[in-house]
Amino acid sequence: MKKILIQLDTDQHPSAFDAIAAYDADVDVVVGYGQITADNLTGVVQGAIFPRGPDGLANTVFWVGGSKVRDGEAVFQAAKGLFFKPFNASIMLDSDGSNTTAAAAVARVRGAVDLKGAKAAVIGVGPVGLRTAELLRREDAEVTMFTFPPDTMEGKHRRASGIPLAEEAGFDVIEPSSSDELDSGLAGHAVIFAAGPAGTQILRRSGWAREGVRVVVDYSAAEPVGVEGVERGDSLEEEDGVLMLGALAGG
Repeated sequence: MKKILIQLDTDQHPSAFDAIAAYDADVDVVVGYGQITADNLTGVVQGAIFPRGPDGLANTVFWVGGSKVRDGEAVFQAAKGLFFKPFNASIMLDSDGSNTTAAAAVARVRGAVDLKGAKAAVIGVGPVGLRTAELLRREDAEVTMFTFPPDTMEGKHRRASGIPLAEEAGFDVIEPSSSDELDSGLAGHAVIFAAGPAGTQILRRSGWAREGVRVVVDYSAAEPVGVEGVERGDSLEEEDGVLMLGALAGG
């Protein structure tokens, strides 16, 4: 029986990245649906769980994706509400790659340093940044979120602010007015995660190469990378007492 993955994507076009990742994981068939909402997915879900019977659902999985975390969460919950015994399928939520990306990086850092009670900074209040902050809080870290310094975003598209979501989740959010102010705000943080947009350097070396910082993580692999001085393939290499985790090594 073929392994089938059903993409439930909240964006207009189902993610090519997610589809390729599924094929590379030996899925036989990917069926993608775009513009999925919690209100319009009933036919898609039921049409996928009934044809193969309960036993066939071992080879049928749903993947919820898209660029908006809260929309994805609503679709995830609505889809689960359509399952019932014995028609229970596997389903995963990974809006904007936030869960897999953040979980992989936090797991790597957790294996290298003790996060309990540590002061952690997350730069970026988008899906990946928010998921990172939530996972760090589960590790009992003290988390502060920062927005991107305006001078790093000149001439580039600025994504809608995720500040309301971050504050709703109970995180302190600091909005630095410049890279200098971001550098100052990062003082005293032991762990720094930079969750910036692709091809944008959001953190200078001066912000993390300082006493007290133990780990710096960059999520951006596109040139230029998001953190000055951190290479894409850095796998917790140490420099001046700081462990560096690059995008390709972090997940």
